[in-house]
Amino acid sequence: MGATPFHHSVLEVRLPKHYDKPTDMRYDGTQDPQEHLTVFETRMNMEGVGDEVRFRAFPVTLARSAIRWFNSLPQGSVAKFSDISRAFLAQFTTRIAKVKHLINLLGVTQRSGEPTRKYLDRFNDECLEIDDLTDSVASLCLTNGLLNEDFKKHLTTKPVWTMQEIQSVAREYINDEEVSQVVAANKLQPAYNQPRQHGGGERLKEHARDGGPTKIFKLFP
Repeated sequence: MGATPFHHSVLEVRLPKHYDKPTDMRYDGTQDPQEHLTVFETRMNMEGVGDEVRFRAFPVTLARSAIRWFNSLPQGSVAKFSDISRAFLAQFTTRIAKVKHLINLLGVTQRSGEPTRKYLDRFNDECLEIDDLTDSVASLCLTNGLLNEDFKKHLTTKPVWTMQEIQSVAREYINDEEVSQVVAANKLQPAYNQPRQHGGGERLKEHARDGGPTKIFKLFP
C-alpha cells in the first residue's frame, strides 16, 4: 500500500458489512466546510458508526482540490477523526460562510409593490442565517419592515409573536391581498364592445326588397 495520511491503526479497522459509503456527498473546496462536516457527521450518527469508520469514510466525500489536500497530509498523521476535522476546517476556513447578525435582519424590508408572501419568504430565509434569534426580535424586525398596513397594525396588538403565530395570521392577510390584486387586474382589462343589434337593419332590407322606401329616419333632428 502506498503512502497515506492514515495512521496504521486506522488502516487496521474493518468497515462494517453492508456499510453504505457516503459516495453521494461531495466537497470540492468551494463550499462551506463547516456545513459539509456537519452533514457528514449527521449521516454517520444515523449510520451508528464510530470514529474509526468516520475517518475512513470522510475522504470518500472529497473531490478536486479537497482530495488533493488530503493526500498531501503527512504520512500517518491522521489517527483520530478530530485530527482530520480540525485540519479540514483550517485548510478551507476562507470558505466558511460569514455569520449574519441582527443588523442584517433589520435590512430586510418589504419593497414597493412586493407581495407580502414574497417578503415573508425573504425574511424567513434571512432568519435561518442568524444564530440565537429570538421570536421577540424576529417579530419586531418583521413588523418594522412591513408595508402592508393592515397586517402591520394587527401585529402591534400583541407585544410578542412567535414566528409560527405570525405565519398563521399572515395567511389571512396574504389571501386578502392576492384577491385584491386579482380584482384590480380584472378592472384594468379593456371592456369589450357589446355586439350591435342588427334587427332593425334586417327589417329595412326586407322592406326594401318589398319595394318600400329605404329612407332611414333619424331619432334626433
